Amino acid sequence: MILKRITAAAAALALGVCAVGCGNGEAGSISSKNSGKLSIVCTIFPEYDWVREILGDKAGEADITCLINGSSDLHSYQPTAEDIMKISSCDMLVYVGGESDTWVDDALKEAANKDMKVISLMDVMGDAAKEEEVKEGMQAEEEEEEGEGEEEPEYDEHVWLSVRNAETLCGKIAGELCELDPDNKDSYNENLENYTAKLKELDTDFETLVQGAESKTLIFGDRFPFRYFTDDYGLDYYAAFVGCSAESEASFETITFLASKADELGVDTIYTLENPTGKIAQSVIDNTKSKDQKIAALDSMQSVSQERIDGGETYLTIMKSNYDVLKADLG
Repeated sequence: MILKRITAAAAALALGVCAVGCGNGEAGSISSKNSGKLSIVCTIFPEYDWVREILGDKAGEADITCLINGSSDLHSYQPTAEDIMKISSCDMLVYVGGESDTWVDDALKEAANKDMKVISLMDVMGDAAKEEEVKEGMQAEEEEEEGEGEEEPEYDEHVWLSVRNAETLCGKIAGELCELDPDNKDSYNENLENYTAKLKELDTDFETLVQGAESKTLIFGDRFPFRYFTDDYGLDYYAAFVGCSAESEASFETITFLASKADELGVDTIYTLENPTGKIAQSVIDNTKSKDQKIAALDSMQSVSQERIDGGETYLTIMKSNYDVLKADLG
């Protein structure tokens, strides 16, 4: 895709700036050791919050960076020279590992710290990662150019939206932190155990909610990044676009299909993502027979602002807010 090529080019430019700024790279590779702090870089908010939870009381003694924090989202983010420099010398990098952040591969090739712990969420998921799903009625991506040979399958990178996946991913993060800082491994393992218990409790809440729901189908007038979540609980869905789509304008055919599904299923709510314009969802409602459905937003955490982070929002509080939104409809 064009956006991904632009992002890769921006990363390459940033790497060039980094090479000039860091000299031979030796100083950068030991900076975190000299400061006495663990240096951890996370690309998105869920990773950042999980690291804080596992570090617990030690979080204040670490230098933890969340690269994407409100100015863009996973799909439009382009790294700056400063971002690349932070990655170059950090002790641990946690990133998604999907199609949207292939720029990380170039950053790691030029990293000054060759002993860096690197966690790709997609790699941790392994065979549990799901191919991106194109459902009936979805607007197809416009093909930019004809490629030679068969296209490789694209995988849904929104793995963090399953609290069951979160358990697995937090376990990996905790294991790597224990290796980096073995003196505090007992504390990290205890924090992981406590946090996992909270994830399991929320998982049970979601499961109970869906089991008791009359309707188990969501209509999304937006991109749909919640496939791992819906698969966990046996929910079905129809949506305007796949989760990683760059499309923003839905066709009349897509709008009318979703409206007819809303009529057929008798749904009361048309869903959208956080920070919505609501334009597509409202168009779906305007084309239903009753025209009285409400619009509700589910938060995908692809872009959480610094203001929200400073205000105390966490992965759990956001997922609990999603629970409350679904309960108002399904409950």
